[in-house]
Amino acid sequence: MSPAPSCPVCRRHAPDARYRPFCSRRCADVDLGRWFSGRYAIAGAPAEEGEDAPARPRADDEGQ
Repeated sequence: MSPAPSCPVCRRHAPDARYRPFCSRRCADVDLGRWFSGRYAIAGAPAEEGEDAPARPRADDEGQ
């Protein structure tokens, strides 16, 4: 039998299946906060200007 997985945030045993793979809601929220703050990132090439980037008005288009 394999050992029980540990929480990726605090490294304690993760007994509660509701928050899997975390041991608690607190650890799940800490992990989510790390994603929101940009601490975690998925490796990849930077997006090109036209790809998934919101259109920014050019300086000469403003005020018209």
